[in-house]
Amino acid sequence: MSLKHFIQITKPGIIFGNVLSVAGGFFLASKGHVDFGLFLVAMIGTSLVVASGCVFNNCIDRDIDQKMERTRNRVLVQGLVSLRLALVYATVLGVVGVGLLYFKANALAALFAVIGFVIYVGFYSLYLKRKSVHGTLVGSLSGAMPPVIGYVAVSNSFDLAALTLLVMFSLWQMPHSYAIAIFRFNDYLAASIPVLPVKRGIRVAKRHILIYILAFLLATLMLTFGGYAGLNYLAVAAAMGMYWLYMAWTGYKAKDDTVWARKLFVFSIFTITALSVAMSLDFQVTKELLITYAAP
Repeated sequence: MSLKHFIQITKPGIIFGNVLSVAGGFFLASKGHVDFGLFLVAMIGTSLVVASGCVFNNCIDRDIDQKMERTRNRVLVQGLVSLRLALVYATVLGVVGVGLLYFKANALAALFAVIGFVIYVGFYSLYLKRKSVHGTLVGSLSGAMPPVIGYVAVSNSFDLAALTLLVMFSLWQMPHSYAIAIFRFNDYLAASIPVLPVKRGIRVAKRHILIYILAFLLATLMLTFGGYAGLNYLAVAAAMGMYWLYMAWTGYKAKDDTVWARKLFVFSIFTITALSVAMSLDFQVTKELLITYAAP
């Protein structure tokens, strides 16, 4: 047992991805007037809650992880950290994370963190992942909470922009997750996880991927049309979304579904990263806010 093992069971890659989206939502809401103390609170608090969910997920998935090639060497599968210690660790991470958001940001940020945690651990990990082809759809809501947490930590209100972020990031999760399920098809089959490609076939999954990316593209544009982001953001969103859509379309003629799905997955990460950065830099400042800043 070492510090490295405790870091590994929090899934650092997932935490890093969520940190980027928290920053996107935070800076979008800040509109150039950044409270860096609050920014650290949002980043650290959300990271701790995400880490907690990931550790609980590792505890829950021990039996199926040992059946999958990419997960059979995970810390809990190998017995390098005891289940009891991992559960205590996960609980502490979650309580501290939610507490930090509640006391140092606001109750709304803490609420969305709790909602995301309950969906991921309670609904997705404990039940739907193993039982339903719709598990990915429900689980996508938890993956969409970090940018919303970042946004409401600043705004302390759930407005149209927060709703757009929720829809955007939920829609993004779907093709991203289906792509993983296609290039890891044998793993999911071996573990009897009823993801769409395994349950209904890869061709059906390709159609769903295309539809979700189109919906995602339209949702991303709403930040500009709603007056929350500028034209530079719009250009990035349109360019990334259109190319991702084109990549999805090429899937119908792909000679190797595994290679195609892996490329689609990698580009999905570039897409959401680019959008998170773009919304951080190209926000729209309302006339009311300009007047507030200009006032002596």
